[in-house]
Amino acid sequence: MQTNSKKTEQVGLPANSRLSRSYGNADFVDAFSVDLPATACNDAESLARHIFTGQPRWIGLLLRVRDIAVWPFGLKRAVDLKAAKDDRISIFRVFERHEDEIILGEDDRHLDFRVSVLVQPAADDLPQRLTVTTLVFYNRLLGRAYLGLIAPFHRLVVRASLDRAQKLGWPGR
Repeated sequence: MQTNSKKTEQVGLPANSRLSRSYGNADFVDAFSVDLPATACNDAESLARHIFTGQPRWIGLLLRVRDIAVWPFGLKRAVDLKAAKDDRISIFRVFERHEDEIILGEDDRHLDFRVSVLVQPAADDLPQRLTVTTLVFYNRLLGRAYLGLIAPFHRLVVRASLDRAQKLGWPGR
């Protein structure tokens, strides 16, 4: 199995994402990217499923702690999101599907968010890259407070998910 030793890095917001028109309206944005091995598939949905399903136990534990903490505020819990009958990848609702990008997210009382999983093709001796971009829109003050608390965990989870996926290898073509 061919792997690339380069770790996930925080990057600028990808101009070719279908979310780019919303960057200026978001209250919070970030993007992380990782090189993909030459054997990786180029289907954004397959890669998103690979990233967001089968997460390490510590991420599941963080979600359970979050569920307990948000329950008194009436916010959607991860356990309920996973059980929802609509089109989902793990806890994330699917908003748009394209071969090179899938848009996921959720709308809740405190905030709305979108996650782009974008496959950028190899070019000029550079490998294919996978970029995960997150946009958050606050609906009320609770959304700002909530994100202030979870932002460090969000970054840790995104980095760990991409790093882990790279170490394990990607779904083949």
